[in-house]
Amino acid sequence: MTKFSSVLVANRGEIACRVLRTLNSLGYRSVAVYSEADRSAPHPALADHAELIGPGPVNESYLCADKILAAAKRSGAQAIHPGYGFLSENAEFAEACEQAGLVFIGPSATAIRAMGNKAEAKRLMIEASVPCIPGYQGRDQTDEALCDQARQLGLPLMVKAAAGGGGRGMRLVENEDELANAIRLARAEAENAFGNGELILERAVVRPRHVEVQVFADCHGNTVYLGERDCSVQRRHQKIIEEAPCPVLDPVLRQRMGEAAVTVARSINYQGAGTVEFLLDANGEFYFLEMNTRLQVEHPVTEVITGRDLVALQLQVAQGEALGFSQQDIQWQGHAIEVRLYTEDPAQDFLPTSGEIALWHPASGEGVRIDDGIQSGQLVSPFYDPMVAKLIAWGEDRDSARRRLMAALRDSCLFGPTSNKAFLLDCLDHPEFAAARATTAFITEAFGEGVPMGPDFAHSDAAISAVLACEYDYHVFMDKAVGVSPELKNWSNARPLMARKQYTVKNQQFDLHIIPRAQHHYEVSCDGLSIDVEVLESSDPIHRLKVDGIPYRVFFHAMSDAEHYVDIEGRCFHLEDAIRKAGSSTSAGDASQVIAPMHGLLLEVRVSPGEEVRAGQTLAVLEAMKMHYEIVAEADGVLAELLETAGSQVAADSVLMRLDVGAASAEASDG
Repeated sequence: MTKFSSVLVANRGEIACRVLRTLNSLGYRSVAVYSEADRSAPHPALADHAELIGPGPVNESYLCADKILAAAKRSGAQAIHPGYGFLSENAEFAEACEQAGLVFIGPSATAIRAMGNKAEAKRLMIEASVPCIPGYQGRDQTDEALCDQARQLGLPLMVKAAAGGGGRGMRLVENEDELANAIRLARAEAENAFGNGELILERAVVRPRHVEVQVFADCHGNTVYLGERDCSVQRRHQKIIEEAPCPVLDPVLRQRMGEAAVTVARSINYQGAGTVEFLLDANGEFYFLEMNTRLQVEHPVTEVITGRDLVALQLQVAQGEALGFSQQDIQWQGHAIEVRLYTEDPAQDFLPTSGEIALWHPASGEGVRIDDGIQSGQLVSPFYDPMVAKLIAWGEDRDSARRRLMAALRDSCLFGPTSNKAFLLDCLDHPEFAAARATTAFITEAFGEGVPMGPDFAHSDAAISAVLACEYDYHVFMDKAVGVSPELKNWSNARPLMARKQYTVKNQQFDLHIIPRAQHHYEVSCDGLSIDVEVLESSDPIHRLKVDGIPYRVFFHAMSDAEHYVDIEGRCFHLEDAIRKAGSSTSAGDASQVIAPMHGLLLEVRVSPGEEVRAGQTLAVLEAMKMHYEIVAEADGVLAELLETAGSQVAADSVLMRLDVGAASAEASDG
C-alpha cells in the first residue's frame, strides 16, 4: 500500500462534507469536486482545494471517472475516497485509480465485482454456507424466464436489480397481474441507474426486520464486526430511520449474525469497510441479502455507540496499516438513532422537491450529531438524491435516544423545498416504533395505503404566523423610520392600530385581525375566536411566544412582506398574505391538463394524440432524482394535444399534454 497525504473526495453533499471533516481533522490535504449545479454547495468550501468537473447531470460530472481522475491529477491528490454512492462500488473506477497511480480508499476491484452483482453474490454465499433467501439468480434474463421462475417461487416476491442498490430497480409483487410491469419497470430503472438491467427474484419474507452488520478488515488478516444496525423503517425500499444496536437482538443472535458477516467478508478476501445486509424473520432466522462494499449512509450510529471514526479507519487500512484492535476490544455503549431528512413532499406521494433553501438552521446539543451538506441560499437541484441531511441522537438507552432525536428534529428548521420532517416526527412518535416493534412493514401498517396529507393548520397557528408577520412589518418600518423612538411602536392617540392578514391553507381561509394590546402583546380575532398572543423573546429565526398562556417555540423567516415561512413545533408552513399580495391568484389544475409533478427527464410517452385514455392509465414515465415515476390520467378522455416528447427535460408544474375529458364516453354514447 502507498502512503498518502492528499485525498480527493469523489462525491457531493453531506457525503463529501462528512468525509472532508475527518480528512481535515487528521491533517490531510483535502480536495473536493463539484458540478455547476453545486457551485453554492458547502462541500467545495470545506476542502483545501476544489475542482469543477462539469454540468449538473451526474452522467456529465460525478459519474465521469475520467473527469474525476483528471481533477485528481490537476490537484495533486494521491488518493481518492469515493464516499458512498456514485463511483464507490464501481470496480472499473477502482482499477482506473490504481492504473493512474492513485490509492482507491475502498476494497479491491475483485471484491467489488464479487458483491456488486446480487446474482453472483448470492451464488457465492450459497457456496460459503451463508443463509440465503430462496429465489432465482439465473443467467436467463428473458421476461418469459423471469415470469416462469416467479410463478414457481410463488407470491409475494421481490424483483430486484442485480447491480446497484438504494432501493432502485426494486419492486414488490403481490399479484400475478403486476408481475410483467414490475419486471419492465425494475429493468428500466436498473439500466438507467446502474447500466445493467439484470434482475434477480427473491421470495418476499413477510414483515421482517432489515438488519445489517458493519464489518472491517485490513490486509493483515484481521476481520471484525462492529455491531449491527436495524434499518427496518423504509419507504420504497429506501431506509429513513436506522438505529444501533438492533433492539431485538440478544448477545447470542448478535454473535451469530456478526460471525456470518465476517464469513462473507473473508470469503472474498475483503479489505476496508463493508456492510453485510440480512433479513431477520419473527423466528430469529436471518438470510443474506447483499453486501455493500463501501461505507453506508447510516454508519454514524455505529460510530456513536463504538466511539470509532470509520472514515479514519478507512484511511488507516488503505495505507496498509493494521486495524489495531481485535473483536474482543469492541465495546458498544448506549443507543443511537438516525433519521434521513429528505426534500420531498409526503402529501404528494413523497415526490422529491427542489428549489432554493430559504433557511437551514440545524439543531445542536448534548448527544446530537448533524451530518449535512446544505446551507441557506443554496439551490437544491433535481439532479441528485433528495437526502440533504442526517440527524443522529445518542442516549444511554433507546427511549432517551428517541426523545433526544425528536427534540433535535423539532429544533432543526428547513425552509424552502418541502421536506419529510413532520413525517419523521410522526414515525418516531408512533407507539409501534416507540415500543421497538417496527418491521419493514411499519410505514404501510402505521400510515395505511394513503400518504400523509401534511400537518394540520389550526387557528392558533394562523395567529402565531400573523403576529410574527406583523412584528416583521414593524421591524422593517422602524428600520426605515427616521427620528422615531422604538417605544412609540404600536402607539396611537386614538383606538389601537389594527392589522389584517389573510392566509389560505388546505382550502381553508383564515381572515385575521391583529390588535396590539401592549408592546409585543396582541389580540388576534379569527372566525369568531379571540386568541391572545405574546412574543416573549426573538432571536432570528427563533421566537418564543405564549398563545392563550401556552408556550411555543417557533421558527419564522420572511421572504418579503407578503410571503413567509413558519415552523411551529416541527410543523412547517409556507404562507402568503393574500391582502399584501392583492391581485395575485393561483388556479388549481384540472383533469384536462397532465402536469409534470417535478423537474426531470421525460423517459417515455405511452399515448398519442387522438388516443382514448382511461382514468388511472399510465400516460408517461418521468425520471427524477434517479427514480422512475408513472404519470397517470386523472379522468377518462381523448388525448387532444402532446406538448412534450420523450427525451426532453421538463420543469415541475409544466403541462405535458392535454386531454379532452369526457370525449371518449360522449363518442361512445353517440354510437
